[in-house]
Amino acid sequence: MMKQQRKSRQRQQILDAVQIRCDHPTADQIYLDVRAKDAKISRGTVYRNLGVLSEDGQITNVKVFAADRFDSRLDRHYHLVCTGCGKVFDAPLEYHMEYDAQIAAETGFRIDRHRMIFEGLCPECVKREEEKM
Repeated sequence: MMKQQRKSRQRQQILDAVQIRCDHPTADQIYLDVRAKDAKISRGTVYRNLGVLSEDGQITNVKVFAADRFDSRLDRHYHLVCTGCGKVFDAPLEYHMEYDAQIAAETGFRIDRHRMIFEGLCPECVKREEEKM
């Protein structure tokens, strides 16, 4: 009984750590944030609970090329990934559900959702590149 309560407290700490950030943190970044407040929490506990929170629909697992990232935004939306620094941003583009219906109609798949990731350099990396020239 006591162990279940601890897991619940730890899971809430992890959820809070994801929700407080807007930069789509990695599991390691969340671990470091939670560890700063709770020195007893393990990396495995953070990783497991991120999986549980994602499966429960309380956070979104954003799969990008470098590492899984986590997002407190639950609505369907697209992402931008900087190929220079690796940061992940929300793309200012409306989710197009008609793509799901079109692909389903053409393939027979039951489409639950689609994900779109735009890759390029963020404004900070563009500025750094321009300063080098």
